[in-house]
Order: sequence, then C-alpha cells, then structure tokens
Amino acid sequence: MRPLLPLALTSLLFAACSQPPAAVPRDATAPPPEVADAPLAEEVAAPPDAGPDAPPDADVAEDVADDVSPDVSPDVSPDVSPDAAPTGRLPCAPDAGMPAGLHLRLAAANLTSGNLQTYEAPGVRIFQALRPDVVMIQEFRYSAGTQRALVDAAFGATFQFVVEEPSTTGIPNGIVSRYPILESGEWDDPRATDRDFVWAHIDLPGPVDLWAFSVHLLRSSPDVRASQASDLLARIAARVTPGDHVVVGGDLNANMESEPVLSTFGASLRVGPPYPLDQLGNNRTSGNRSRPYDWVLARESLAAREVPVRVGAWCYPAGLVFDSRVFTPLADVAPVLPEDSAAVNMQHMLVVRDYVLPMP
Repeated sequence: MRPLLPLALTSLLFAACSQPPAAVPRDATAPPPEVADAPLAEEVAAPPDAGPDAPPDADVAEDVADDVSPDVSPDVSPDVSPDAAPTGRLPCAPDAGMPAGLHLRLAAANLTSGNLQTYEAPGVRIFQALRPDVVMIQEFRYSAGTQRALVDAAFGATFQFVVEEPSTTGIPNGIVSRYPILESGEWDDPRATDRDFVWAHIDLPGPVDLWAFSVHLLRSSPDVRASQASDLLARIAARVTPGDHVVVGGDLNANMESEPVLSTFGASLRVGPPYPLDQLGNNRTSGNRSRPYDWVLARESLAAREVPVRVGAWCYPAGLVFDSRVFTPLADVAPVLPEDSAAVNMQHMLVVRDYVLPMP
C-alpha cells in the first residue's frame, strides 16, 4: 500500500489510565488515574492529490457518507429514552459467582469523531473507562510516530498493537492487545481499496492462544459483505489451528441482523442472539442507534466461555453496547462525559464482550 502523507494536528487526548491485573474479574468502577493535559498530535491522511480536480476516493467517500452523515449528527439522540425501564442489564451476583480464570475483555471499536475522522478525546475516554484487553479497531488514521502515543493514552504504555500499512486516503484497521502479539499481518481484501483484513496471533496466559481479526466491511451491498466474510473465513481456516481461539471484530456495516454477512460468519463463529445491549435493551451500534454495524464474533471454543460484562453493580449478560447518552451512573465509567457518544461525527458505539478462560 502507499505510504501515509504528512498529516495535521487536531485535538487533545488524555494520557493512559492504569490497567488492572488481567486475571482479576473486570470491573469498570475503579477511579481513573489523574489525566495529563499534554497534547497529543492526531493525524489524518491527506488525499493523494489536493488539487480541485482530484476525484474523491470512492470507498472513503462511501464510509464518510454512510457512517458519519447523515447517520450521525451532534443533534441526533439515540432511539431510546433515558427514562425507559432498563432491560439490558441485571444486578450482578457477588464476586464469588464469577468463574475463576483469566478474565478477557474483547471489544470492537470505530470511535472516530470530529471533522477529520480521527480518534479524539471522547473516544479515548471511552477506552479508558471500559478497559478492554484486546480491541479490534477501525480507522486508525495515524502515522507511525503518533500511533504509539494514541495507544499509550487510550490503553496503556504496556499494550502492543498492529496497524495495517495505510494508503494515502486509507482508513486502516488495527488490533491493540494487553498481551504479547507473537505474529501479525494483513490480508488483502480485493473488494476494498482503502483497508484490508488485519490479524494478530496473541499469546494469552494459559494453554490456548487467541487469533484476533479486525475488519471493516464495505457499505456497497449485502452480497459484497457476505463475499468479504467468506474470503476471510477461508483464510482463517487455512492459517489457524482448530484448537486456538478466534475472534473477528469490527464494523461489518450490516443494516440488520438477518443480513447474509452474519449467516456467512455463522458457519465458523457464534453470531446469534442474545446480542450485546445497552442498559435500555438496544443492540444497535450506529451513531443514531438504528443499525447493528459493529460486532465481536468468537469461535465456539471461546464463545462457550462468555460471561456477563460487569460495570459497577450491574451486569450485561450478553455483552455491552456502550452509549454515554443512556448509561447510568456515569461515575462507574469515569472519565467518560455524558456527551462523549454524541460528539460531533462520532462514528459508532463501543461493543464489549467478556470471557473467562482456564489458567494452567
């Protein structure tokens, strides 16, 4: 792919928060550390030709049109009322009810915001609050010099990451991991000109490794998305041993749960309900909460070990779709602000699923 061109400064991000020990059940109630106010340079890819006659890149224009406008607006509210009775969460059982083992939090994240389609303070605060262990991240539009700073700010200085080599107009995929990345790479997606499939072989504590795949499928048609899923599954089958755990996460751009892309993924991954929900019972992840774009899909060996996502005193039995506009109490997810999920041009909502794996 073509190298990233020089990029421009955009906004302030927050410094990394401390991470809890991985073997301890995840709880997002711990207060965050103090946040440094030093600026971090965020960078955005420039078009290959800035002249007035340069044609727009079709795939980038497609994503901006469908993922940001008109689907997301600072004036858009989610299609649920904060006064509705909570249906997506239940009071948590005592800690003794959580299985022993390695508690693993996986997330899919397309949280860029602002007018330059980059990761800004609202998305960083959400990462800091929910503290995922492995994130399949989309639109990681940063040069090598600022990728490390963003990971440090959002996740922590000990986290490792891999990002595909972006094109000059690209919206590259990436994977961020608390645990060592043994090997990684990208597989060409012949249907997309501005991003590929990114993978990482992750060394989890215990006897079984995790293979994570970060994807951002096209908006062009359901059939195209299904063919992209079929291509990815074929490559996974050829590369990953049956005994290892597999997770595919990211922006599938699915307009409904019955789309062919999900039935295609269902041949190898668990895709059916129950789905991750916000506390009001909404599983949709687009900016206006109308479409199920973002997914965390696990191979059955991992899916069978799913446990509720715990945040404060509440548990989300099949995972959490995080929306600061409806989440209460926000004190449980400091430093998130009420308006973070409604930031200007905020792409999607964070999707989180938790698993407990046996330890040796």
